[in-house]
Amino acid sequence: MSTKPQRVAAKRNVKKAQAAAKEQQTLKHLPARTRTALGKEAAAVRRGDAPTRKELYDEARRLEIPGRSRMGKADLKRAVAKGS
Repeated sequence: MSTKPQRVAAKRNVKKAQAAAKEQQTLKHLPARTRTALGKEAAAVRRGDAPTRKELYDEARRLEIPGRSRMGKADLKRAVAKGS
C-alpha cells in the first residue's frame, strides 16, 4: 500500500514524463514545407525510386567512406555521389 505522499509524487512524475514526451513530437513542429518534403522522400523510398539510408550506408561502406556511421541520409547521399 502506498502512502499519500508517494501517490502525489508518482502523479507528479507521470505528468512530467507526459509533458516531456509531448515536447519530443518534433515532426509536428516542423514547417509544412519540410513535412511535405519528408513525405515525398518516404513515398519515393516505398516506390523504390530512392535508396534507403541502409542501402546508402552499405554503398558508403563498399566505397570505404570515412565517418559514414555518423552521417544522416542526406550526407550519405552526397558522400556516395562524390565517391562514385
